[in-house]
Amino acid sequence: MIESGLRIKGRLDRMGRRFCCFGAAQSRKRKNGGHRTTSDSGVGLPQAPKNVRLFSYNELKSAARNFHPTNRIGRGGFGVVYKGTLRDETEVAIKTLSAESKQGTNEFLTEIDMVSNIRHPNLVQLMGCCVEGRNRILVYEYLENNSLANALLGPANKRIALDWPKRAAICAGTAQGLAFLHEEAEPHIVHRDIKASNVLLDKDLAPKIGDFGLAKLFPDNVTHISTRVAGTMGYLAPEYALLGQLTKKADIYSFGVLVLEIISGRCGSKSIWELDMHTLLEWTWKLRDEDRLLDIVDPELVGYPEEEVLRFIKVALFCTQATSNQRPSMKRVVEMLSDEVSLDVRNLIQPGVVKDRGQTPGNPSGSSGGIWRQRGGQLAKGSSAITSTSAAMSVIELQPR
Repeated sequence: MIESGLRIKGRLDRMGRRFCCFGAAQSRKRKNGGHRTTSDSGVGLPQAPKNVRLFSYNELKSAARNFHPTNRIGRGGFGVVYKGTLRDETEVAIKTLSAESKQGTNEFLTEIDMVSNIRHPNLVQLMGCCVEGRNRILVYEYLENNSLANALLGPANKRIALDWPKRAAICAGTAQGLAFLHEEAEPHIVHRDIKASNVLLDKDLAPKIGDFGLAKLFPDNVTHISTRVAGTMGYLAPEYALLGQLTKKADIYSFGVLVLEIISGRCGSKSIWELDMHTLLEWTWKLRDEDRLLDIVDPELVGYPEEEVLRFIKVALFCTQATSNQRPSMKRVVEMLSDEVSLDVRNLIQPGVVKDRGQTPGNPSGSSGGIWRQRGGQLAKGSSAITSTSAAMSVIELQPR
């Protein structure tokens, strides 16, 4: 009888210890702000940032119909984008990051946490992510009219008729979104790859800047970041392409090229004439010298206000000045586009243009032994600054030795 009582007491003691441990664990979870999510396969998932929904891989795979090719809506520098439909019928854009772009879990979630609070009418909203095994997936709001690149520069069957009011609104909205990233987001954000394919259009053709996979965040007390060049030729500012120096002014340069694309209906990263190898920016400056700026206007545009179009072209030229400190801030650009300030074109100098001649931008000492050659000035390998004549840096070419 005594032995039976001792056995019962022992079991009760062990149960009490287990209950205490369980209660302490739950208390720690509540203190730490929650618990780990479990995937469809029963595998524990890391704690998601509080403002970001954490999706399982199977949930997104099902939403994108097993990532079927017919659901593919785009491809970027970091991976492929699919259209998906969640269980509640919400349409989303699912971006699967490529293997070479994958970060560690903590680094990935830290970056997601920083961008998840960035909300603006002209920025694509991040809805959630997936961090399961080696999978790194971002989930964004779905934009019905795809990218500006498709609408403006894509195949004929994908283009959208854009009159001048629509094009002007796209320029202004993109400027406002970029100004928000530069001036109001905390921390301030440099996008690094502003181009037509990274500007998406909603059902009303309102622009939203997307693809923050290439975004670089830095505190206000950092003037520039020397980093691996990430961007697209034709949009790259000279100081970024050559020296890897990243500032907000690199985005402003890219925005200037984008404005010229929107006005002309031509691609800024391709030559206008194969023989002369003129880029859109070079051609625009040539027409300025000849007092024929309106010649760059898309032939499909009719009945446009010439003075307003000329203003937008001149703003683009201010944005693409060869020296970064001569470019306006994005806040100033918004004012310039809205006719709130007068433009003194006497201060314009020839834009800086980077041309690729078989060598990776930003890597002049690569294996092919290429050198950077600049007309109107010199740029030595390993130099910390771009030197130029009074004519400023006009065209920078990268050619094999």
